[in-house]
Amino acid sequence: MKQNRLGSSDLTVSEIGLGCMSLGTEETEAVAIIHEALECGITLLDTADLYDGGRNEELVGLAVRGRRADVVIATKVGNRRVPGKEGWTWDPSKAYIHAAVRESLRRLGTDYIDLYQLHGGTIDDPMEETIEAFEELKRDGLIRHYGISSIRPNVIREYAKRSSIVSVMSQYSMLDRRPEEETLPLLAERGIGLIARGPLAGGILTEAGAGKANRQYLDYSPLELPETRRRLAELVSGERTLAQTAIRYALSEPGVSTAIPGASNIEQLRQNVSASKAAPLTAEERAAIRAATKANQYADHR
Repeated sequence: MKQNRLGSSDLTVSEIGLGCMSLGTEETEAVAIIHEALECGITLLDTADLYDGGRNEELVGLAVRGRRADVVIATKVGNRRVPGKEGWTWDPSKAYIHAAVRESLRRLGTDYIDLYQLHGGTIDDPMEETIEAFEELKRDGLIRHYGISSIRPNVIREYAKRSSIVSVMSQYSMLDRRPEEETLPLLAERGIGLIARGPLAGGILTEAGAGKANRQYLDYSPLELPETRRRLAELVSGERTLAQTAIRYALSEPGVSTAIPGASNIEQLRQNVSASKAAPLTAEERAAIRAATKANQYADHR
């Protein structure tokens, strides 16, 4: 598996990582998927304290026990569960971040987190306080680097300007090209890596995804989406599947350090990993994909 530098940091990550959110809560199955991922050359495992009430972090910790030095663990903070209440509240305060990181470390069974990410955020957040919290955790050796998980260009712009983030996690695929106009040029200028989540667009861009295309998806109507998927499938070369092409599309952007499709079973994982052995897209193929899809723009998420 090809390894890439994450932005301008000293972290090296596999070009295809594992988004752990869809692992489920059953220990044997989840650990088996992670072990298979490591055997396939994946080194980046992305989780969050929010996933399954912290159970996801516990499973990642169990799976990497004895192999901690072989992986880059990325997790997230900011969504706070309130005891006795359903759901969660948004809390980017320094006090909460300092408390939450220790709980994540405990669940992960490690004494440091490679990449600690703010799990969202708005332009009205107390950014200086949030940044100070991350910088203190970095100074204390509890985290190696920090980033943000956000699709809001204005939020990304402020953190890129005011902090030392090394990465931005954002949705990016052939059907969601929103980062191309605003986010990616800025990140390239600042030496910040993009972690591309959702490269398969919720399964639409897989061989079995036709049934998932009969709905609204971003600015694609239920009538447009199946036709767009059909056109993309026609563009697939004989060397690649649709899913491989979708993952390679995300990776063809120089500012993308890694793509992190999820997997709920080992077969899905192996299909995702197979994209690492598929031929990179040519400039002509990338242009044809762009001609067949929309150059989406951020509207609601500012």
